[in-house]
Amino acid sequence: MSSDRPATKIKIPRTVWVLGFVSLLMDISSEMIHALLPLFMAGTLGASAIWIGLVEGIGEGTALIAKVFSGVVADRFGHKKHLVFAGYFLGVVSKPVFALAGCMPVVLAARFFDRIGKGLRGAPRDAIVADVTDESIRGAAYGLRQSLDAAGAFVGPLIATLLLLLWTEDLRSIFWIALIPGAACLLLILIGVEDNVTETKSTKRIEWNEIGSVMTPAFRQLVILGTLFSLARFSNAFIVLKAADIGIDQAWIPMIVVLMNFAFSLSSYPFGMLADRLNPMRLLALGMVLLALSDLLFAFAANTAVLVLGVVLFGMHLGATQGIFSAIVSEVAVSHLRATAFGVFNFFSGIALLVSGLIAGGLWELFGAQYCFAGGVVFAVLTLVLIQRFRFLAVRQ
Repeated sequence: MSSDRPATKIKIPRTVWVLGFVSLLMDISSEMIHALLPLFMAGTLGASAIWIGLVEGIGEGTALIAKVFSGVVADRFGHKKHLVFAGYFLGVVSKPVFALAGCMPVVLAARFFDRIGKGLRGAPRDAIVADVTDESIRGAAYGLRQSLDAAGAFVGPLIATLLLLLWTEDLRSIFWIALIPGAACLLLILIGVEDNVTETKSTKRIEWNEIGSVMTPAFRQLVILGTLFSLARFSNAFIVLKAADIGIDQAWIPMIVVLMNFAFSLSSYPFGMLADRLNPMRLLALGMVLLALSDLLFAFAANTAVLVLGVVLFGMHLGATQGIFSAIVSEVAVSHLRATAFGVFNFFSGIALLVSGLIAGGLWELFGAQYCFAGGVVFAVLTLVLIQRFRFLAVRQ
């Protein structure tokens, strides 16, 4: 991912497209629930902001922590497609639990198992993308997959909004409907992902004592950077709560998530292509600036217009960072331990997300929304400072 690479006409492989559409369908299913879940927890179940922060932090943190297990298993035994399918299957079968939940511990359990599924599929899927894609277009490949993933993340809340407006205000009924795209996602994996392109290219069996060699100096510094970044990126649930706090009607609140992920989807692929031509650390720095600006807008938003601008900037910050982090991991990682590298990177990011959710919930509960988002600004600025020190991570060491 250096700036002096020549232009290439190499096409993004079919497998990347298939995995992208699998992500799209699963995100439609998941985001139909997640866009309404904060309202369900706060309104239907009467949960506090600390409970919501705990559910969101454990949910997202669990997903990333589980990646370390699936990454090691994928590199040790191969069979990446099987792990990907198992992860998506677990996500689908957890959906009815949200619809049946009558208390917060049940919601927490459903979120936990749903995100374990996400963790199981994440590292082997990301490793597959690197395995089948030429190095010169990996930024574009990860950007494309992330763009389709984010497209599902705005189509899901859009469907949820339409169902709220046109059919029912019963959130549990909408949770049941979310099963449909999830089932379609599983079918696409079975018929669209070939075993022969998902196995480890090397025929050499990875031994357990080789796993530790993933921690090269460059990779360790990338892990530190990703951890601090995760502390800066508070859960979307607090943006949803902010929207309700300034008086946006419940039926329209999912449109906030729609707009955010629309900006995320539109920006991911262009930023991914830029990462193949520029130093990707510059794009990460831009992403942190966008995050800090969005948090400032959320902190002081008193009307819909300011909130909307913050949401757009937040979505663009995701586009400038999410796929690019994946591309950098694939560049820095030892090639035969790539799935493990994705797992380790996301393990530490997952711990940070858990801490971040608790910090955000505590700040909101004790001091209010302004201090919650101000905390995000502080972590974003610290991350930006670290990016300036770690610019050399764009080159394999």
